[in-house]
Amino acid sequence: MTVYDELVARGLIAQVTDEKEIKELINNGKATFYIGFDPTADSLHVGHFMALCLMKRLQMAGNRPIALIGGGTGMIGDPSGRSDMRQMLTPETIQHNCDCFKEQMSRFIDFSDGKALIVNNADWLMDLNYIDVLREVGPHFSVNRMLTAECYKQRMEKGLSFLEFNYMIMQSYDFYALFQKYGCNMQFGGDDQWSNMLGGTELIRRKLGKDAYAMTITLLLNSEGKKMGKTQSGAVWLDPNKTSPFDFYQYWRNVADADVLKCIRMLTFLPLEEIDKMDSWEGAQLNTAKEILAFELTKMVHGEAEAQKAQDAAKSLFSSGNAENMPSVTLGADDFPDGAIDILGLLVKASLASSRSEARRAVEQGGVSLNGEKVTDIKASYAPDAFRDGAVLKKGKKNFRKICV
Repeated sequence: MTVYDELVARGLIAQVTDEKEIKELINNGKATFYIGFDPTADSLHVGHFMALCLMKRLQMAGNRPIALIGGGTGMIGDPSGRSDMRQMLTPETIQHNCDCFKEQMSRFIDFSDGKALIVNNADWLMDLNYIDVLREVGPHFSVNRMLTAECYKQRMEKGLSFLEFNYMIMQSYDFYALFQKYGCNMQFGGDDQWSNMLGGTELIRRKLGKDAYAMTITLLLNSEGKKMGKTQSGAVWLDPNKTSPFDFYQYWRNVADADVLKCIRMLTFLPLEEIDKMDSWEGAQLNTAKEILAFELTKMVHGEAEAQKAQDAAKSLFSSGNAENMPSVTLGADDFPDGAIDILGLLVKASLASSRSEARRAVEQGGVSLNGEKVTDIKASYAPDAFRDGAVLKKGKKNFRKICV
């Protein structure tokens, strides 16, 4: 099976341009490709996971990845899939987020000896002269055609700002700049990015001629992958200080039965022959598949030792109710402003709810307990003594925290 055939078999490819040429480049390790990451937070999340795994997979086949950090496009914000305009970030925040991304990507991609590159589009976008953009880039874009793009159509009813309207032009210019600077001949992105990516290919061919070699390819379900990055309790981050290895493991351990094999195919590096044998698994065997998925991905992000600890803790916790190995939260004096903490604040503090309103819904739906007793009163509050010996807070069936003071 060729490299490209394996990408298809794993369900990664949605649509491509110039499939014959793309196969030639990928299968022979001749692709220099890029994937972009806008630094909207100080950590990557599981929604970025598919892109990182793809970069690693193609690098193992001899291709050269370019991780493009959107220090420039991050100043504008991508309107794709959004109903409102992104919050404007300061240059200092964007730079901090870029630095965090670089550190995390190094766990997946080998950047030694030029085998891969990390570049920041601020290096060329921030120096562009507005008049030059209008003259050199503007003539190659049709406003009528841009307005038919799905990313813009979704925003037209509520109002699309001129600021965001320029995002497609900026992303297209990225491919043009990478093609010229680094010989980048291929771009990857989610199916929600298709219009922006085609704009980049078209810009290269229009400015440099039809012989300019630029390909586009999209990743199936990358839009769904972005949704993977959000849960009822907020985002699932790759930074262990934001999402612990245990919680990361549990996130993948709790995927829906219908999604587990799809995730194993797309995100792990297990042989397809081994995965195909799981197609007939049912019932308890699907739980085994979820444990395999959770272990493999936690190992990739946090290392094998942390993955093993998370797996052992999960098995110990859910087989015996053992609180020793579950993630813990320590409360301080500031958490008891009036000598007590209410159940809604406790759920938020323990990262079992992202807001008091979400915590309230969990209590009202009967999904919260403390030390085995269901909490039904949204006004329930607790003094520090309630946690002196450690208390187990539970939300739903599988989300636990040990609360200490």
